[in-house]
Amino acid sequence: MNRPATPTVRRAAALLAATLLGKLLLSDLIFRAAGLGALGAGSRHVPRVALTFDDGPGPRTPELLAVLAAHGAPATFFVTEPACRAHPDGLRALHAAGHQVEAHGRWHRHALRLTPWQEWAQIAWHPRADGRGPHLYRPPYGGHSPLTRLLAHLTGRRIALWDVESRDWTDRPAAALAAHTLAHTRPGSVILLHDGPQVTPELLGTLLTGLRERGLEPVTLNDLRPHRIGLREGWARLRGSYGR
Repeated sequence: MNRPATPTVRRAAALLAATLLGKLLLSDLIFRAAGLGALGAGSRHVPRVALTFDDGPGPRTPELLAVLAAHGAPATFFVTEPACRAHPDGLRALHAAGHQVEAHGRWHRHALRLTPWQEWAQIAWHPRADGRGPHLYRPPYGGHSPLTRLLAHLTGRRIALWDVESRDWTDRPAAALAAHTLAHTRPGSVILLHDGPQVTPELLGTLLTGLRERGLEPVTLNDLRPHRIGLREGWARLRGSYGR
């Protein structure tokens, strides 16, 4: 017969649950929202920005490549393993066009939804694992578990985040999204877009025109040379994530 848990056992279980929840929230605050130690923006004194695309390759990739080619702009694509398997021609087209290709994981799943061994596989996968480094990894949603940074270190990956969101997953028109993105873009910014939403090609064209008018040159992340996020920038990111 199962005996009911004693008050001491219940308190111990509650303390353990609270401790685990605290560690999860702390990892979110420190590593996702603040981004401490990850690669963030580049120099604020050089008129360059990096356009980055998550989730591809996919059916929208040829349109994005056409817009980038029309503007003579390089970009960085963070791709997933399922998308690469489903669209091998798109992956080859990214390489052929000279864009930087980095990893977005084996699954498009938040780190907290992965077991430790799954997260190891998530981070270890890279579309050019046999090529020259550095090898960058952008966690889906920017999400972190308490193990993410350790696993990235052990697999030789560098976590790359962003400082400007295009919000192209929303239902706002391209012109409004471009205006919002440009208003938040500064020299050194890393702009997050997605390879998939219907609005993104039009948004990209408007955004590239606006960057040119502001004297900002799009480059790859490698050419931008993003620096690691420190305490001051981390605090600013944290305020931006959870409100001022």
